Amino acid sequence: MATLQVTGSLSPSRAGDFMTCPLLYRFRSIDKIPETPNPVMVRGTLVHAVLERLFDDPAPQRTLDHAVSMVPAEWQKLLAKNPDLAELFAADADSDGAESDGREGVEAAQSQEAEWLASCTAFLDNYFRMEDPQYLEPDSRELWVKHELDTGLTLRGIVDRIDVAPDGRIRVVDYKTGKSPNSRFEDKALFQMKFYALVIWRERGVIPTLLQLMYLGDGQFLRYEPNEADLLATERKLQALWTAIAAAMEARDFPPRKNPLCNWCAHKAICPEWGGTPPPMPDCS
Repeated sequence: MATLQVTGSLSPSRAGDFMTCPLLYRFRSIDKIPETPNPVMVRGTLVHAVLERLFDDPAPQRTLDHAVSMVPAEWQKLLAKNPDLAELFAADADSDGAESDGREGVEAAQSQEAEWLASCTAFLDNYFRMEDPQYLEPDSRELWVKHELDTGLTLRGIVDRIDVAPDGRIRVVDYKTGKSPNSRFEDKALFQMKFYALVIWRERGVIPTLLQLMYLGDGQFLRYEPNEADLLATERKLQALWTAIAAAMEARDFPPRKNPLCNWCAHKAICPEWGGTPPPMPDCS
């Protein structure tokens, strides 16, 4: 039997969207509806940036104090790339126009921003409790990985860090600024890491020895040693997932799926499960 051709591309995030809620996948991947920046998610991006840049410095300088001192400059770099992030701490635009009220609004916004920046310290402190970067020399950081499977499906994504031992063993590392998941949800958390391991295996011909999630919210590790059977199963799952996505595109039907994450969804107001009405679906042919 001929192999089904399912040309397209998929990242761990978009795959996770479809598995969580097909309508969420549509809103993000097809409608491309903008989402208001979330302070928690942006803080995660900022902490990631600090940990990436930390390895630019000589090993002796990779200290907690130095990492904390990098936060303001990395925040300014993020603002330069995306000026809309400044709205996270904008002064209240609904004041009555009084000069004193305006000053108070600006001071409140500045105080809120300073407190938010300071909150990064706890995550960096947990990172340094988990490992000492002075003894690490990553092979890659924020690495764009991409591989086209035989079916035509392209897998793509950005890996936080790849470490390669002198004997060639590979460790794939991902930072999370949330807390470690309950054991019931570990498989879901590891899906992203198996995705990356599959791409690295197909690109380099070597199965990563260790997948390591570092939860900076509570200082916990989630580690997994993949094998060939794991990665082949992941490949089959991704191919089946893309086939389902392609079928949804052809039918122009991405049904909503109510789940515990709905309360944090940026599109709840237009979701039929919550009384909303989605916009007309654009042409995705």
